[in-house]
Amino acid sequence: MQCNTLWLIPARGGSKGIPDKNVRPFLGRPLVCRAVDQALECRQPGDTVFVSTDSEKIRAAAATCGDVVPFMRPDSLATDTASSYDVIMHALSEFANRGKHFDRVALLQPTSPLRTADDIRAAIDLWSRDVDMVVSVCEASANPYYNAFETDSEGLLHISKGDGHYTRRQDAPKVWEYNGAVYIMTVESLMKGPMSGFSKILPSPMPASRSIDLDTPTDWKIAEILMS
Repeated sequence: MQCNTLWLIPARGGSKGIPDKNVRPFLGRPLVCRAVDQALECRQPGDTVFVSTDSEKIRAAAATCGDVVPFMRPDSLATDTASSYDVIMHALSEFANRGKHFDRVALLQPTSPLRTADDIRAAIDLWSRDVDMVVSVCEASANPYYNAFETDSEGLLHISKGDGHYTRRQDAPKVWEYNGAVYIMTVESLMKGPMSGFSKILPSPMPASRSIDLDTPTDWKIAEILMS
């Protein structure tokens, strides 16, 4: 299916868990560059790769991969409270002002360094104009049918979902969680409102071994060991 894709890599400068993580060398290269490389590898003619950032340091690092920061993200979208949706809509609006329009947005977070180009292509292949979003997932570590519990009004534990009769995890329905690696979103759906309102979402499974998200220095060390 031929369509124009905005490959969006969100990379703000402020980072508390891992200071300057987007420009910190991950196995020798700034972290943001890995996501840029993957976007450049997967893009098709007519696509645009864009790093959305408020940081000149990130802009300089990304520029070593190509002309991928034609404009900066405003400071108002560089805070802890700024939503991904606002960042996406800012990018779409700025490109529209420059005469560029897109059918879908492929969002690749730099903090998923174990994601592969094949993981991205698998999500892209699932996308169609009939869905709101394709999102990468991994099997959840806790299953509400098997080993996730809630407390009742008396403070007693009971299984979160179902009748509690599953005695083997493999017999319980599979439960997925977003792993933050790949989001393929339909622009027409985005124009109607945030992703929380999407109803047609397809999962693109990834193994847990490639689903690590960099939030802490420990995550970073584990990811580098796995990549090595």
